[in-house]
Amino acid sequence: MEAVTNKTLEKLKYELVRDGIVSYEVLERADELAESQKINIGQALINSGVIEEVKLLKFLENKLHIPYVNLDDYSPDPKCFSLINYSDARRYKIIPLFKIEDVLTVAMADPLDLFAVDKIIESAECSIEPVIASESVILKKIDEYYNEAETVKEIYLEDSSDGFDWREELHKNSGDDHIQRIIRAILKQAIIEKIHEIYFEQIDNGLGVYFKNNGETIEKGLLPSFLSAAFVVKLKTLSNLDPTVCEIPQLGKLCFKVDELMLTASISAFPTIMGERILLKIYKRPKLLEELIPDEKQRQKIRIAAESPGIILVCGSPLSGKTHVIYSILLDIANGKKNVMSIESIAKYNLPNVHQCELNENVGFNMDKALRFIEFQKPDILYLEGVKTKEGIEFLSELFYNDKTIITEFLANNMTDLRQKLNYIDFESFKSIISCLIFIHSQNSIEVFDKSTIKKYLV
Repeated sequence: MEAVTNKTLEKLKYELVRDGIVSYEVLERADELAESQKINIGQALINSGVIEEVKLLKFLENKLHIPYVNLDDYSPDPKCFSLINYSDARRYKIIPLFKIEDVLTVAMADPLDLFAVDKIIESAECSIEPVIASESVILKKIDEYYNEAETVKEIYLEDSSDGFDWREELHKNSGDDHIQRIIRAILKQAIIEKIHEIYFEQIDNGLGVYFKNNGETIEKGLLPSFLSAAFVVKLKTLSNLDPTVCEIPQLGKLCFKVDELMLTASISAFPTIMGERILLKIYKRPKLLEELIPDEKQRQKIRIAAESPGIILVCGSPLSGKTHVIYSILLDIANGKKNVMSIESIAKYNLPNVHQCELNENVGFNMDKALRFIEFQKPDILYLEGVKTKEGIEFLSELFYNDKTIITEFLANNMTDLRQKLNYIDFESFKSIISCLIFIHSQNSIEVFDKSTIKKYLV
């Protein structure tokens, strides 16, 4: 993972010393901290308590003669979101505010990032007027307000009922946003019915829509052939996939709003002889750990395990919420004192104080390569998505012997199933280094075992 830079602060950091705001020695230490934690120097200064964020932003305002805006007191114009897509907004830490004639005013954390400015001018096709804003507040506002100017991203449930059926949208008047409204309706019905996996499969007369619930696939209707192609193109475009490519697998991410909450779904497009099969998996926002595990003693078992080398293993059946629980654990234990990292196919939500890494097969950055190079980043705590190969399991043991805490997940329908799977010879050394076992029996029943009780339940 490359260090997160801020070109504005890099250019002006020695001005902080000349103006007597920080000493040269403090600036050097902040540089070292920024490099080790893969953050920009401004965040390093703020996190160290050397300077308050508002004071730093005011310093930039005076030096650059670019206004500082407190976004907590400002409401962006949603009509402008169509000018900068969600992915670029997060990548460059920028949010559009308003447009007057041919000038778009944007809040930026790094106004001297000329590459970002050029990219925005190219996509927005207008002039840019930057203002300075807090990086953390920009990211918060993007998640709070952003809908990429697509109505599909706004899903309100106050008028929802058990009788809601997305197919009613098929028979309404068509228009430019007809496909968007169909996607919106399918997502809305899935949320109402508490469904987390949706499949789209090509069949003889169109595109079949299926929900998966408790291991059962439920047919939910059919998109007629004359709408199928447009539907797939729109869904892939919203997920930042290439709609012109259908011969190879693609993995993307769809962000959408339900009432006031932003939700994320991973989307996988896979070629078959009938055409692309698309799977969409919806992830809930992580909760505080105390909401999932009310018992303080059980929560302490997890926190104690995170302080020492070992494996924290989160187990449960398909769609039981293993990733949801792991994200809540990461939120709880990532306090900035340790280097907490993750290797994921899709980062479902941005977690503070966690250096999240997304795999990218398109450039050859796969799990194997990530595992070979992650040690150079010196993580103290590392979350890996379910490791399934013998080599991957052996690598977890190597991380343990290098004093790492590893969090990972394991598929098991119940405790008996878990015992049977872990009794295979390949798991002998793996079992011996499990420091904490978390089993999700149901949404309201999560059991935590520490080192002293694990053997009793796994024999």
